[in-house]
Amino acid sequence: MEPVQSKAAQGRVADAPNRHWVYRVLPRAIWPYAQLARWDRPIGWQLLLWPCWWSAALAASAYPRPGDPLLSLLPAPLYLVLFLIGAIAMRGAGCTYNDIVDQDIDNQVERTSSRPLPSGQTTRRRAWLFLVLQALVGLAVLLQFNSFAILLGVCSLAIVAVYPFMKRITNWPQLFLGLAFSWGALMGWAVEFGDLDGPAIMLYIGSILWVIGYDTIYAHQDKEDDAIVGVRSTARLFGDNTKAWLAGLYGGTLICFAIAFASAQAPVVALAGLIAAGAHMARQIAVLDIDDPDQCLRLFRSNNQVGWLIFLGLIGGALWVTLKPLV
Repeated sequence: MEPVQSKAAQGRVADAPNRHWVYRVLPRAIWPYAQLARWDRPIGWQLLLWPCWWSAALAASAYPRPGDPLLSLLPAPLYLVLFLIGAIAMRGAGCTYNDIVDQDIDNQVERTSSRPLPSGQTTRRRAWLFLVLQALVGLAVLLQFNSFAILLGVCSLAIVAVYPFMKRITNWPQLFLGLAFSWGALMGWAVEFGDLDGPAIMLYIGSILWVIGYDTIYAHQDKEDDAIVGVRSTARLFGDNTKAWLAGLYGGTLICFAIAFASAQAPVVALAGLIAAGAHMARQIAVLDIDDPDQCLRLFRSNNQVGWLIFLGLIGGALWVTLKPLV
């Protein structure tokens, strides 16, 4: 789906995706809030969701025994749905908060100057109210879990609160994004077991490295504008050495995930998903052109496929344990 180059006059942000349901279904008065929540850009909540689903699937299939019933090794559908709703709500709340904090910066960057706040399509007060509504949806989801998971989920808000300011004071804002976006790697395990253990910690660390990698690719879109306005990023820090850094980050991701799988005694078949994901990551690095913004965006979005590969590998492992005695 090709982005529209300039739709500010029609109530859309400059790089809004064309023919999206948001602009075909929702009344025009709702568009600014859909844009604040990034409903027209699902890749954000998808990338936030994957650590949740990985963790839920890993926890469900942890420490399996041959002949275990299949349903006991698969993540509960209710938990997957709750994580989906929570990811959409909290990603929207996080983006709204980020836009409130970054209004002055967004006004100076060509790609973001037509967002609802800098373009005057809505007010800060209304944006704050919309943020609260989304946060309440996230809270309603969180309250469906055990007390440990609820407390753990609340703790993530501290990282979310400081993240927008990191680009002003450190070259590693992507690290703080990773801390926030990977929190689901802890949540799925906590919901299943009511505590945290080694597999969840290693999954969390690996996910952080993955987020730093894919968001570095994303940040290369804005590096010239970022340099002008003084915004820092790993894209600017790594520069021409980005591919080498990505190899280390993605390689570390796969190692951490493999350790997590081994610690949880996940079926060896689950490693097929990691191998496929590793091949996908290697391709990203091989073809990356850091001076091609459109390609950077495509490669960034392709990490949704990484999420699917790892998740389906875990589901395949559960199937293998169940069906193996029948073979």
